[in-house]
Amino acid sequence: MIQTAARLEVELGYTFSDPELLRRALTHRSAGNNNNERLEFLGDAVLGCVIADELFHNFPHVAEGRLSRLRSSLVRRETLAEIGKQLGIGDFLQLGPGERKSGGHRRESILSDALEAIFGAIYLDSDFAQSRQCILRLYADKLAGLSDEVVLKDAKTRLQEYLQARHLELPDYTLLDISGKAHARYFEVVCSVAGHEPCRGEGASRRHAEQQAASKMLRQLEAG
Repeated sequence: MIQTAARLEVELGYTFSDPELLRRALTHRSAGNNNNERLEFLGDAVLGCVIADELFHNFPHVAEGRLSRLRSSLVRRETLAEIGKQLGIGDFLQLGPGERKSGGHRRESILSDALEAIFGAIYLDSDFAQSRQCILRLYADKLAGLSDEVVLKDAKTRLQEYLQARHLELPDYTLLDISGKAHARYFEVVCSVAGHEPCRGEGASRRHAEQQAASKMLRQLEAG
């Protein structure tokens, strides 16, 4: 366990002062009572706080509903398991005979729980700043992928939330034109909101055109 723990610490970019915390974080409940369930509970809270804080500051103009969906996509089981696989956590897990025989070291639920437990263990071993640093390092690629372009792809939802919050009528989308051959269609759409100049959107699909038109309308409304 000493060698494997050291290798995992290199992957995490963090060295434990108390190796027992890492050992417990890697111990599934099938392997005994001194397992990672309580650390998982703590790590889940630390992770949620770190990701929420990062999204809040990186996307100051994104509505709460959209922020919640982005956070959910980052802290869900599949995302955690993917990071866990990249770290090779499965090689270090302590499993009971049944789980080991059934391939528990590859199971998404076990990998995601173990990673959350590791976050909790780092928090207890050091402080919030250190655990935050580790989480952001592991999530760097995924957070970088949340560019303004990705966020704004859901402009229709953001526009609807903006209007609903102000008790205004919802937008109307009208298809103006479809051009091009069957395999290369081009759509033109106009987004209308009562009392405001209509905004036009274009794209290779009606959805894309509507999103573009909604994004323009949202910018117009926010500009006053």
